[in-house]
Amino acid sequence: MNDLHARHRAVLPEWLALYYGRPIEITHGEGRHVWDADGNRYLDFFGGILTTMTAHALPEVTKAVAEQAGRIIHSSTLYLNRPMVELAERIATLSGIPDARVFFTTSGTEANDTALLLATAYRRSQQVLAMRNSYHGRSFSTVSVTGNRAWSPTGLSPLQTLYVHGAVRTRGPFAGLSDAAFTEACVADLEDLLGHTRDVAALIAEPVQGVGGFTAPPDGLYAAFREVLDRHGILWISDEVQTGWGRTGDHFWGWQAHAENGPPDMLTFAKGIGNGMSVGGVVARAEVMNCLDANSISTFGGSPVTMAAGLANLGYLLEHDLQGNARRVGGLLIERLRAIGAAVPAVREVRGRGLMIGVELVKPGTDEADPKAAAKVLEAARESGLLIGKGGGHDTSVLRVAPPLSLTVAEAEEGASLLEHALRSI
Repeated sequence: MNDLHARHRAVLPEWLALYYGRPIEITHGEGRHVWDADGNRYLDFFGGILTTMTAHALPEVTKAVAEQAGRIIHSSTLYLNRPMVELAERIATLSGIPDARVFFTTSGTEANDTALLLATAYRRSQQVLAMRNSYHGRSFSTVSVTGNRAWSPTGLSPLQTLYVHGAVRTRGPFAGLSDAAFTEACVADLEDLLGHTRDVAALIAEPVQGVGGFTAPPDGLYAAFREVLDRHGILWISDEVQTGWGRTGDHFWGWQAHAENGPPDMLTFAKGIGNGMSVGGVVARAEVMNCLDANSISTFGGSPVTMAAGLANLGYLLEHDLQGNARRVGGLLIERLRAIGAAVPAVREVRGRGLMIGVELVKPGTDEADPKAAAKVLEAARESGLLIGKGGGHDTSVLRVAPPLSLTVAEAEEGASLLEHALRSI
């Protein structure tokens, strides 16, 4: 054990997870690569959990941060803040939500926590619908709407949460159905569930589940849900913490794959917008956002420095069409990984959209998840110079591939080759 690892274990919680048997210290990065304290260079296919969205050490972002820090670092929301207003204007327009209002937080957890506060206050109900296999954060309230046992350390909750079918297409009781029949069965399940409850505040759902292993329903499922929700006055919260900003390639927001009945009442965002700076937030239609009847501020949400980073990062993303790049390069990468997976018995499925790709591992010849194999591939990939993530539902057996959206075709091919080598090593 190296000295820093020993010091980490001596002062930080045991439940604070570290990747790898011999954890690495990342010291610097550039583009799609990072280096550790031993000088090893890695192709980064995880981006600090989908957070380094454009590139490491992007000059436009570092310049904006340095210039703003040289003027003023902090003021709080008690004072007018030009970068916050400017970023809110851009996000409100991009959100697709009419008459949108934006509230900034410091993380996706806090963003979802705020959305739950708004929904329960607006609807005067503490009942919430969530999806099985979901993940929405680590706070007391967001843990209580997380449908993933590995990330739910307590059964205590300020909310009454009911879990709905539909987010996992290829497992569960409806897996054998066609897309249309799957959607019909999930809608029927939702209708039946609502017949057993009192008034419900909201449905919170990730269009593509992140920690759950990059699983997704057929396009249009949440639009079909929306018809049911609207009849009951139930709000729809789209958790875009991992799917937002064009990562899926086909859409700027994940909810746009389910847009037939309009945008969500609220969407939450974080991670990629700050490119590593601590930025999250909620977009909601004004009637919902303005429903609180008590004072509220944010000390650190909307910080001038993080807002400057967000503005520069968003500008770069739009000017360089990184959504289009995610669609093009991600499409090539997923097909390459599917070809690799077809020749590796441990690979059950390669799924995803854009630069949000999951490789699910099982014990060969079975449908049984194999978290030990996933851990071995994670280690083998690192040894080869590739950083990836892992996740999954009942068992952590899905490799998560989510590089910065500026990934080149050559880097996609390099990463696929490194991952192939790691998969074959087990």
